[in-house]
Amino acid sequence: MKKLRIIWHLFPWYILIIFASLFAVSWFVSRYTRDFHRENIGRNLESMARLVDFDLESGLRGISNSRMDSICVELHARSGIRVTVVGKDGRVAGDSLEESAEMENHGDRPEIIKALSGGTGVSERVSGTLKRPFLYVAVPLYDQDGLAGAVRTSISMADLNAELRRIQTRIIMTGAAVAILSVLVSILISRRISAPLNEMKKGISHFAGDDLEYRIPVYGLAEVGDLAGVINEMASRLQDRIDTVELQRSEQEAVFAAMPGGILVVDDEERIVRMNPGASGLIGLSGAEAAGKMIQEAVRNLQLQKFVARTLRSEEPIEADLTLRSESGDVFIQAHGVKLRSDNGNRGKGAVIVLNDVTRIKRLENVRREFVANVSHELRTPITAIKGFVETLMDGGIDSPGEAKKFLGIIDRQADRMNGIVRDLLILAQVEREGEAGDIRFEKGNIRKILEEARLITSPQAAERRIIVSVDCDEKLEARVNSALLEQAVINLVENAIKYSDEGGLVRINASVENGFLEVDVIDQGCGIAPENLPRIFERFFRIDKARSRKLGGTGLGLSIVKHIAAVHGGSVHAESEPGRGSAFRLRIPVDSQGLSAQTKN
Repeated sequence: MKKLRIIWHLFPWYILIIFASLFAVSWFVSRYTRDFHRENIGRNLESMARLVDFDLESGLRGISNSRMDSICVELHARSGIRVTVVGKDGRVAGDSLEESAEMENHGDRPEIIKALSGGTGVSERVSGTLKRPFLYVAVPLYDQDGLAGAVRTSISMADLNAELRRIQTRIIMTGAAVAILSVLVSILISRRISAPLNEMKKGISHFAGDDLEYRIPVYGLAEVGDLAGVINEMASRLQDRIDTVELQRSEQEAVFAAMPGGILVVDDEERIVRMNPGASGLIGLSGAEAAGKMIQEAVRNLQLQKFVARTLRSEEPIEADLTLRSESGDVFIQAHGVKLRSDNGNRGKGAVIVLNDVTRIKRLENVRREFVANVSHELRTPITAIKGFVETLMDGGIDSPGEAKKFLGIIDRQADRMNGIVRDLLILAQVEREGEAGDIRFEKGNIRKILEEARLITSPQAAERRIIVSVDCDEKLEARVNSALLEQAVINLVENAIKYSDEGGLVRINASVENGFLEVDVIDQGCGIAPENLPRIFERFFRIDKARSRKLGGTGLGLSIVKHIAAVHGGSVHAESEPGRGSAFRLRIPVDSQGLSAQTKN
């Protein structure tokens, strides 16, 4: 059904009321005017009839019809009123307009009947003689003998009706003008009422379109103005509440997205409602892809599926350790689950699952256990040897000078080995501690000078194996480094190259700057490293050839120290090798290095 505008609801009623009022007023005025004139004419006619009665004091006795007609004509000439004299038998004795002798008996006329009965008769009808409407008034005519007949005066109503029609025409025209004016006024009033409503509609449309800054004009009409003010106040408060909700939602979204762990929200049917980026990374599915899916459909992990089901059944928070499979390996998860409830606390509304990735912690724990086991193993061997040879000396071996000297030499070498392990552990711990604390100082240093110092320190070992160590570096090459740590890293790489090179070989130290990075290469011609061992050579206590490493005095920590020194400089180290053709280690450090801790802060 088509909806009508308010103006078309009000306007027809205005028109109906206006026309009904005009019709009622016009009818009343016309009726009142006609009655008023009729009464006045009636009184005039009655007065005229009384005068005629007064003039005919002697009654009708002795007066012929012709004489009476003459009297009536004379009266009509003076007053303009038709005069008729009727005898008490109804016979017309005289008339001002017609020959009385030719007129029919008027005894049956209502006004004559009334007058002959002693009263005043009034009647309005079409004259049977003149065929025109007349108003008749008849009064009794008396003589000395009593009632002699009746005198009737009459006047044509045609003129009166014509005058009334003119009055009615004027009333109608005036009413039409008033009606037209009223219509215009009603349209203006309707528009004045509908205009504020249209403005309110426009304003509410703005509000529905989230434009709560819009304000509805306040009009002079008290009710409409008050309503507009209330709506504007409502919009203002609604905007404040929306701003508050938006701020809270933004804060919640920021907290939700920034939490390091994964957060998974499910409903009572185990359907995923939402998840944060942390959970997406763990599950391998974005929030948009997972939303609306069952947990069994989105996550192909039985442990997590069972944990979600158990959380929805549990009335208390629960936790469990889970393992997720991924392409990069197992991911260890510490899961916490809590059931959500409605405001009244009676009906469940799903659950929140918090997933904390503890893979790194697990791996660090494994590294710690392996480190303790490796340190124990590395120290146990020299300690066992030292203890064994000391017991041998105490059991009598000291009495044999040759044997005693041999045993003491072994004890000395094992003590040096223990000292080397402890020294490397202290260096490694110091580099890690100072790197994390940001206590390592970086200054502009001459790289050639640092490399020559490292070559000089390792020259005794190189000379012992008749290995040549060469340095290829620009004399003016400088970089922002910690000279002592960089020297230690180069020493460890060169010592490692000397140990695993054949006698009479060559170890080269090259340094240059490429793309803003200082690159230091240590290249040997030794036995090389098998491809399966390359990824692990920088692990602590990892040895490719354990027997040879121990024989040469290696601790298994040298390359791990190099890796940490590169890391605190904000750089890296990697190796390339081919079995039987030697190895190449490259230390890559930013020329303007501020250190790993400083870069992390920046």
